[in-house]
Amino acid sequence: MFEAIKKMLGIAPKADFAELVKQGAMILDVRTKGEYAGGHIRGSVNIPLDKLVDNLNKLKGKNSPIITCCASGARSATAKGVLTNRGFTNVHNGGSWMSLNRKIY
Repeated sequence: MFEAIKKMLGIAPKADFAELVKQGAMILDVRTKGEYAGGHIRGSVNIPLDKLVDNLNKLKGKNSPIITCCASGARSATAKGVLTNRGFTNVHNGGSWMSLNRKIY
């Protein structure tokens, strides 16, 4: 019961992003095209948050690990919610792309 409450409140063990990447996780950068062009994580996929719903077909399966990222972590949190609400079950908010990059490489 406590685990369900923690999950509802967003309190969960921290994800091991490096391990998720080793296991084939997709890194989804939801910043604008211009922001992405200014720097991004090698191998990441850029789908701006406002275009995400229209591009769900570009994502791996609904059970495959996906790590969202953006500039600060706000849009990536929203993207995680969008994906979770559409049935994606293994989505992790990686926060800012620069911080995530340091965690995985």
